[in-house]
Amino acid sequence: MSDNWIVQNLVNALNTWNEKLAEIWQLLTQSPEQFKDGTIWQVIVNIHDTVRAIGLALLVLFFVVGVVRTCGSLSEIKRPEAALKLFIRFALARGAVVYGLELMMALFTIIQGLISRIMTTAGMGTAGRTVLPSSIVTAIEECGFLESIPLWAVTLLGGLFITVLSFLMILTVYGRFFKLYIYTAIAPVPLSAFAGEPSQQIGKSFLKSYAAVCLEGAVIVLACIIFSLFASSPPAVNPNAAAVTQVWSYVGELLFNMLVLVGTVKLADRVVREMMGL
Repeated sequence: MSDNWIVQNLVNALNTWNEKLAEIWQLLTQSPEQFKDGTIWQVIVNIHDTVRAIGLALLVLFFVVGVVRTCGSLSEIKRPEAALKLFIRFALARGAVVYGLELMMALFTIIQGLISRIMTTAGMGTAGRTVLPSSIVTAIEECGFLESIPLWAVTLLGGLFITVLSFLMILTVYGRFFKLYIYTAIAPVPLSAFAGEPSQQIGKSFLKSYAAVCLEGAVIVLACIIFSLFASSPPAVNPNAAAVTQVWSYVGELLFNMLVLVGTVKLADRVVREMMGL
């Protein structure tokens, strides 16, 4: 790496960005069971098992309320077809509460397979690295003291923005894991709503929301792939322009692409929810 302070500042900011992008790529290929060596997952599973007892109690309550609101009289319940329908609904709702964790992990595995297929199709096993072009390094190193003064301001601001954007992006991806854990922990309660016909919409909304959180990973992967393709073709810089103009043009276009990526990552939840009609 160059000994020039301005070059080092830009390179360090880009290294931070590349490290966070690589960490995001790794996180998106992990399951909640693997995240942080499974320590958090074990606690969440224990909470889920505890909440399951509450879910089973609510299951009976939602079932009774559903029977009262959908059946006009006791004689209607005595009809074989009506009784069979109620029995099947109760059995399926109980299965959703008891085996909800397995069902949710099966859904997560399916979506993870989609994410892996997207990565394979794009031919990217890892996230692309953003590297400072050699022409920019040469232009900076050839600057005199007075010429380098505006470059310090440009690189300080540019490096600061790049570092902030990288942390904003990684926090969003960590937030997705937190949402997965929260949904898993409280799953038995909303799933118990399937026991009653009037309350079944609660369970449907919960499953749709959980699927949306899982699909966020696919949107984030697509955004990272598009950014990596942009980063593989550095912004065109006029070699005859002043060094500060070259650096400003490069940093400005790079920051624009990074802002688009971070914005897409942060809006991934909204994008998926709109796709699913939530």
